[in-house]
Amino acid sequence: MRVHLGCDHAGLELKSHLTDWLRDQGHEPVDHGPFVFDALDDYPVFCLRAAAGAATDQAAGVEALGVVIGGSGNGEQMAANKVAGIRCALVWSEETAALAREHNDANVVSVGGRMHTVEEMTRFVEVFLATPFSHDERHVRRIGQLASYEATGELPPLPESARGGDA
Repeated sequence: MRVHLGCDHAGLELKSHLTDWLRDQGHEPVDHGPFVFDALDDYPVFCLRAAAGAATDQAAGVEALGVVIGGSGNGEQMAANKVAGIRCALVWSEETAALAREHNDANVVSVGGRMHTVEEMTRFVEVFLATPFSHDERHVRRIGQLASYEATGELPPLPESARGGDA
């Protein structure tokens, strides 16, 4: 599988480790930077490219996912989610990594380089890459609602139970 990687300075060490680890696991890492430490770098520059790479590959039928890394992973997740077709999940455990794929069909994962050990984060990425989407009808429906909103800007209709008296 092709795995697109992007980070900021706080994720540089983990990204370097993951690049080697992914290659050793038979994956094809694509490093979108940064390539040198710069404490003032801007994560969107690199994380948008990693997410766009994953989205472009998937649209072309290439099996691909993405990993973005920062100090907390929050900003990197936000950046990745600005790319059309991307569902990026911030993970902090093996369970959240698995659920991101199983329930949300996330195609990019965000991890916080200052929040966990290299070993823990490697395991989160390993679980994320190995977990398939469940294709359960309710998850497919919910992802469809997100995709529709992304394409049209129209909110999904409220269910009858949520309309209240005057809605």
